Amino acid sequence: MERFTERAIQVIQRIPEGKVMTYGQIAALAGSPRGARQVVRILHSMSEKYKLPWHRVVNAKGEIALRDDELFQIQKLSLESEGIELVEGKRVNLKINQFCPEG
Repeated sequence: MERFTERAIQVIQRIPEGKVMTYGQIAALAGSPRGARQVVRILHSMSEKYKLPWHRVVNAKGEIALRDDELFQIQKLSLESEGIELVEGKRVNLKINQFCPEG
Protein backbone atom coordinates (compact mmCIF):
# COMPACT_ATOMS: atom_id res chain seq x y z
CA MET A 1 0.00 0.00 0.00
CA GLU A 2 1.28 3.47 -0.84
CA ARG A 3 2.38 5.73 2.00
CA PHE A 4 -0.22 8.37 1.06
CA THR A 5 -2.99 5.77 1.16
CA GLU A 6 -1.88 4.53 4.58
CA ARG A 7 -1.80 8.06 5.97
CA ALA A 8 -5.17 8.98 4.46
CA ILE A 9 -6.76 5.89 6.01
CA GLN A 10 -5.30 6.81 9.40
CA VAL A 11 -6.60 10.38 9.14
CA ILE A 12 -10.08 9.23 8.14
CA GLN A 13 -10.21 6.67 10.96
CA ARG A 14 -9.55 9.44 13.50
CA ILE A 15 -12.52 11.63 12.53
CA PRO A 16 -14.67 11.63 15.67
CA GLU A 17 -18.42 11.21 15.78
CA GLY A 18 -20.21 14.52 15.21
CA LYS A 19 -17.36 16.00 13.17
CA VAL A 20 -16.40 16.07 9.49
CA MET A 21 -13.32 16.65 7.37
CA THR A 22 -12.99 17.66 3.74
CA TYR A 23 -11.38 15.58 1.00
CA GLY A 24 -8.70 18.24 0.54
CA GLN A 25 -8.02 18.52 4.25
CA ILE A 26 -7.46 14.76 4.49
CA ALA A 27 -5.20 14.83 1.43
CA ALA A 28 -3.08 17.63 2.89
CA LEU A 29 -2.71 15.86 6.24
CA ALA A 30 -1.77 12.66 4.41
CA GLY A 31 1.01 14.49 2.59
CA SER A 32 -0.50 15.42 -0.78
CA PRO A 33 -2.33 18.79 -0.68
CA ARG A 34 -3.60 18.26 -4.23
CA GLY A 35 -4.73 14.68 -3.64
CA ALA A 36 -8.43 15.21 -2.88
CA ARG A 37 -9.48 12.96 -5.77
CA GLN A 38 -7.22 10.22 -4.42
CA VAL A 39 -9.08 10.48 -1.12
CA VAL A 40 -12.34 9.98 -3.02
CA ARG A 41 -10.91 6.80 -4.57
CA ILE A 42 -9.69 5.53 -1.20
CA LEU A 43 -13.12 6.07 0.34
CA HIS A 44 -14.83 4.38 -2.59
CA SER A 45 -12.58 1.32 -2.66
CA MET A 46 -11.49 0.85 0.96
CA SER A 47 -14.26 2.11 3.28
CA GLU A 48 -15.70 -1.32 3.91
CA LYS A 49 -12.37 -3.13 4.31
CA TYR A 50 -10.99 -0.60 6.82
CA LYS A 51 -14.37 0.35 8.35
CA LEU A 52 -13.83 3.99 7.44
CA PRO A 53 -16.40 6.57 8.59
CA TRP A 54 -16.87 7.69 4.97
CA HIS A 55 -20.01 9.61 5.85
CA ARG A 56 -17.88 12.11 7.81
CA VAL A 57 -16.10 13.34 4.67
CA VAL A 58 -17.54 16.25 2.68
CA ASN A 59 -16.35 18.58 -0.06
CA ALA A 60 -14.59 21.92 0.48
CA LYS A 61 -17.94 23.74 0.71
CA GLY A 62 -19.14 21.34 3.41
CA GLU A 63 -21.55 19.70 1.00
CA ILE A 64 -22.39 16.06 0.58
CA ALA A 65 -20.79 15.37 -2.78
CA LEU A 66 -22.47 12.08 -3.60
CA ARG A 67 -24.64 12.08 -6.73
CA ASP A 68 -26.36 8.75 -6.06
CA ASP A 69 -29.60 9.57 -4.22
CA GLU A 70 -29.54 6.47 -2.01
CA LEU A 71 -25.94 7.05 -0.86
CA PHE A 72 -26.68 10.78 -0.43
CA GLN A 73 -29.57 9.92 1.91
CA ILE A 74 -27.45 7.40 3.84
CA GLN A 75 -24.74 10.01 4.38
CA LYS A 76 -27.26 12.69 5.32
CA LEU A 77 -29.03 10.45 7.84
CA SER A 78 -25.71 9.22 9.26
CA LEU A 79 -24.51 12.78 9.86
CA GLU A 80 -27.84 13.82 11.38
CA SER A 81 -27.79 10.79 13.69
CA GLU A 82 -24.47 12.11 15.04
CA GLY A 83 -26.03 15.50 15.79
CA ILE A 84 -24.80 17.35 12.73
CA GLU A 85 -27.32 19.80 11.28
CA LEU A 86 -27.35 20.17 7.52
CA VAL A 87 -28.01 23.60 6.03
CA GLU A 88 -30.53 23.35 3.18
CA GLY A 89 -30.46 19.59 3.71
CA LYS A 90 -27.06 19.10 2.11
CA ARG A 91 -24.35 21.29 3.66
CA VAL A 92 -22.49 21.04 6.94
CA ASN A 93 -21.42 24.22 8.73
CA LEU A 94 -17.66 23.69 8.66
CA LYS A 95 -17.05 26.42 11.25
CA ILE A 96 -18.97 24.33 13.77
CA ASN A 97 -18.47 20.74 12.65
CA GLN A 98 -15.06 20.53 10.98
CA PHE A 99 -12.49 18.38 12.75
CA CYS A 100 -9.01 19.91 12.75
CA PRO A 101 -6.56 17.44 14.31
CA GLU A 102 -3.22 18.61 15.55
CA GLY A 103 -0.27 17.42 13.49
